[in-house]
Amino acid sequence: MLGNWFLLVIFIFASFRLTRLLVYDKITRFLRAPFIDEMEVLAKDGTIETYTKSKGTGLQKWIGDLLSCYWCTGMWTTTGLLLCYYLMPKLTEPLLLILAIAGMAAIIEIIASKWMED
Repeated sequence: MLGNWFLLVIFIFASFRLTRLLVYDKITRFLRAPFIDEMEVLAKDGTIETYTKSKGTGLQKWIGDLLSCYWCTGMWTTTGLLLCYYLMPKLTEPLLLILAIAGMAAIIEIIASKWMED
């Protein structure tokens, strides 16, 4: 089993990456499509801004609200990862490491992109 501090860091990065994957990434748009409408608008500065609106009512709207809220989805993905880790640690550890490494790489890319702009 992984050490406590190391495990905390792994969970932080894995949760960050899984949450962004579900809420923002184009590859998971098909998962969000039944629950939210995504509208892309060209801003005055030439960038594309994406706006979301939950679809339907009841459970469909609730899931749409969840998927359009980074903080909300983050709580549920972290809870899911933690539950999986405690129930099936040997199966979950590789997934956590993959997500954590991808999360670290994403943060490095964000920092490098901002740094290169200046």
